[in-house]
Amino acid sequence: MKHYLKNATVVNEGALFPAGIFIVDERIAAVCRYDDASGMEREKACIADSDSVIDLQGKYVAPGIIDAHVHFREPGATHKACIATESAAAALGGVTSYMDMPNNNPPAVSREVLERKAEIAARDSVVNYSFYIGATADNLQEVLACDFSKVCGVKVFMGSSTGNLLLDDDAALTRLFAECPALIAVHSEDNGLIAKNLEAAKACFGDDIPFREHPNIRSSAACLLATSKAVLLAEKYGARLHVLHVSTAEEAELLADVKPDARNISAETCVQYLFFCNKDYDELGPLMKCNPAIKSHRDMLALRKAVRSGVIDNISTDHAPHLMDEKVKPYLQSASGIPLVQYSLPMMLDLADRGCFSLPLVVDRMAHAPARLYDIKDRGFIREGYYADLVVFTSGRRHAVAPAASRCGWTPVSRLSGSVVHTIANGTFVVRDGKLTGCKSAMPLSFR
Repeated sequence: MKHYLKNATVVNEGALFPAGIFIVDERIAAVCRYDDASGMEREKACIADSDSVIDLQGKYVAPGIIDAHVHFREPGATHKACIATESAAAALGGVTSYMDMPNNNPPAVSREVLERKAEIAARDSVVNYSFYIGATADNLQEVLACDFSKVCGVKVFMGSSTGNLLLDDDAALTRLFAECPALIAVHSEDNGLIAKNLEAAKACFGDDIPFREHPNIRSSAACLLATSKAVLLAEKYGARLHVLHVSTAEEAELLADVKPDARNISAETCVQYLFFCNKDYDELGPLMKCNPAIKSHRDMLALRKAVRSGVIDNISTDHAPHLMDEKVKPYLQSASGIPLVQYSLPMMLDLADRGCFSLPLVVDRMAHAPARLYDIKDRGFIREGYYADLVVFTSGRRHAVAPAASRCGWTPVSRLSGSVVHTIANGTFVVRDGKLTGCKSAMPLSFR
């Protein structure tokens, strides 16, 4: 099919400009800029050759969002989420590619499990996909044998979380950093300090720990201690380190100090750490419990600053669905994780409307940066010859959010000012006018 998107305001590579976009089959065939006389002439030819023309007057077009950090729960926990439902939720949020974490059951720590996940995604996924391999104390050879043109990276849990793939063997961690040729994505929290903080909370509150204590238990110090350790290993061995879900001002300060001299180190934060802070625990309680914890207002402001400065490279979700009855329990029994893949772009657009970020910066951190960091082939930018992965959105009018498409069925957000209108993956409309079309066009991501 040939589609022409006319009268769009394109947000791409640091700029906003009026243009039309010609899609032929899976790729972008032409970008016709209206501030260029030749672009207007090209548009006439593109329209004449199109099967459909879509007028996007008053709407923005950006590269599809690349969420480099999701937990779609398949295999092993499909009662709460699966690749089919969560990729549909992703599409509704303007996400055209995702990278899924390995803490499944069985865990994705071998080629066999990775291949099984890829088979499920090829059958069920609405949008493009890739999968991390998990690192354990005894699977280094399995990791080194991976084809990293197809596998997005290696996930290391330096702090325990859902799925319990904790790697706390210092010798194994050192070997991984010394020998792994691929991106090492690290969940960095110090388990020993968290355990100590938890015992202190139990001594104070018994079993009735208030949720506002979560950032004191999974503390800033626990994050900084583990992140510092990962940075030292990356500096010593030259490993390609990507620090996941940075949640503290102190980590941002550490990264600001080391990154100018360490091009092998990059960092992610997640939308929840930019949108919420500890003041929200009294209202949301278990619904905002996640690991690492959402921390103080000071941390939130510091992370926003780090996103603007480039200390933090990309923004993901750590989309982690649990059923409501798994969440709404006393603190010690409440599952950690927030389902946000459907709402991350609208949340960032809401923050942009409040003056926290510019639209080009949002697009850079959510689409361009993941493509650069992971070296994804032909995606993440609106360029001729690239795959036609696009999101069409509006911004500026606050509204009730659409119902959650995730199998878990809930979200902690209620009203936002950004809205996804269309999502196009590989030239196919997977969302049109805010509704799933039923079409699937998913491809596995390829890495250079």
